[in-house]
Amino acid sequence: MVKITDVARQAGVSPSTVSYALSGKRPISEETRQRVEAAIRELGYRPHAGARALASSRSNVLALVIPLRTGIHVPVVMQFAVSVVTTARRYDHDVLLLTQEEGEEGLRRVADTALVDALIVMDVQLHDPRLPLLRSLERPSVMIGFPADAEGLTCIDLDFMAAGEACVEHLARLGHRVVALVGSPPEVYVRQTAFAQRVVQGFTAAADRSGLSSSVHPCEASPSAARQVAERLLREQPALTGVVVHNEPVLEPLIDAFQQLGLRVPGDLSVTAICPDELAESVRVPVTSVALPSAEVGERAVRLLMKKLGGTAVPDATLLPPRMTERASTAPRNA
Repeated sequence: MVKITDVARQAGVSPSTVSYALSGKRPISEETRQRVEAAIRELGYRPHAGARALASSRSNVLALVIPLRTGIHVPVVMQFAVSVVTTARRYDHDVLLLTQEEGEEGLRRVADTALVDALIVMDVQLHDPRLPLLRSLERPSVMIGFPADAEGLTCIDLDFMAAGEACVEHLARLGHRVVALVGSPPEVYVRQTAFAQRVVQGFTAAADRSGLSSSVHPCEASPSAARQVAERLLREQPALTGVVVHNEPVLEPLIDAFQQLGLRVPGDLSVTAICPDELAESVRVPVTSVALPSAEVGERAVRLLMKKLGGTAVPDATLLPPRMTERASTAPRNA
């Protein structure tokens, strides 16, 4: 059986350093952590989770709170969840997934027991009713998303406001003067979901700065709704030449609808999106997009939580800058 001393010898560190890498109790350098993880993988080391939990009075379980509300695109949410789970296992932690829309009551039920050591909270609203409880909990937490008032909280996410701005600025550089945002389903805006609101803010601010004519159109996540939005846009904005899409399920149906209505992409209409790279690349006309870094956000959220569990100070806010990849769906506006 592989022992912790074997891992230490393989990584060229002390057994206590291996322990710190697994528990997050003390900070270690990124280079050392990677050496320890490599040694664990090479040797097939499996720490005894029960013994470690007993010794530390911890459960070695993290709660991942993802209320599966209407309008949520589950495949993208699950990308975040997979990243959290796989990263937590590197720290010898399991993940308890909470998907019910129970709000503060559900959080309190979990936090008042010894089930979990810490929490990661998703689907954050601008005025989230869970915030007072999260601020008062003794258990550490990290939010994937930014409420309007993030004081006293640890938050991480893509900078969605900058992502909306980046899409508009790209279209403006190409000479487009009339643009539209096809956004999330209406109920997402009604709940004031933070990431969706930030995209609208960034889109509108960038359009105003560049003197563009702009409009925002929530869209149900269905091909028929995409067709209706495309028809409405061409009816109400006949000079439209640039579209930003922030709604993964309708990206391809929307492009199909525009083409069926006689517009070539990108000859007549340039399309950008905020979505996972694999989706942008898979569309018949590959789409210029800002990547949704679900794997990085999930991994970094767990690392922040491990540091907090170890008593290490962490930044209150971590905003990942948008990364845009230009593909075949955008081109200079026809004169």
